[in-house]
Amino acid sequence: MSFANYFPIWDKLTPDQQERLCSSATRRMVPKGTILHNGSMDCLGLVLIRSGQLRTYILSDEGREMTIYRLFEMDICLFSASCMMRNIQFDVTVEAEKDSDVWIIPPEVYRALMNESAALANYTSDLMSSRFSEVMWLVEQVLWRSFDKRLADFLLQESRLEDSPVLKITHEKIANHLGTAREVVTRMLRYFQNDGMVKLTRGTVELLNPQQLEELAQQ
Repeated sequence: MSFANYFPIWDKLTPDQQERLCSSATRRMVPKGTILHNGSMDCLGLVLIRSGQLRTYILSDEGREMTIYRLFEMDICLFSASCMMRNIQFDVTVEAEKDSDVWIIPPEVYRALMNESAALANYTSDLMSSRFSEVMWLVEQVLWRSFDKRLADFLLQESRLEDSPVLKITHEKIANHLGTAREVVTRMLRYFQNDGMVKLTRGTVELLNPQQLEELAQQ
């Protein structure tokens, strides 16, 4: 797999810069559940996802999680190398949600190349801006959307990701994604079940009426 597929400005790098980027990268197979990056004091480097699925989330002082976004094949994780970005300290945790195959580029190598290449620096800045836009979108969702709508939307997204109406996911895991307590999730799922939208069994949530969930999510 060519690194050119990850960087649309690849042709604007010199052959030497391209070689340094490629030769510095290490390939890593990451089992499901592995914590790749943990907080702003950890500077793993730039992560390029070859396959699999990563989850980026924030952690409150009380230990409550909230998913910011997921990363899939051909995505780039920048927050795992935020130490190379001046004045940016963003405490996020990056976890493998599925068995994943990634490339990791050391932060010192990438930082040096950004200092040499305006094209790479601009592309990295645009990518970081895009990620922060996702964070702001999430903040707006938490502040202004009711929890039933957020939960309905989450279940539909999960169903599309897994290509199945049956989600093998615990109430605790849903709570971690949405930044709330497990009891809140359980209570709302029971409302959904009473309304015929889902069926609950131990460790699974089955979507019985996706159309009704869609209508709720879009209200």
